[in-house]
Amino acid sequence: MCQHVPDCPPAEAPDHDAARVVSHHPEQGWVLLCNGVVVFDDTGELLPNGDAVAPHRPTVRKVA
Repeated sequence: MCQHVPDCPPAEAPDHDAARVVSHHPEQGWVLLCNGVVVFDDTGELLPNGDAVAPHRPTVRKVA
């Protein structure tokens, strides 16, 4: 699906979020990446095979 050079990471790769956006719908709260992953505003994801990835917001650690 990806025609970028270098290729974007596939949906199965740990860094699949690094793929380029091909369709952006802020009014609906989601974007489609070129590897077929749908990323939602709450950081949840839907993979092309139908698997869902729960929201994974970064945690902030207080450094003393």
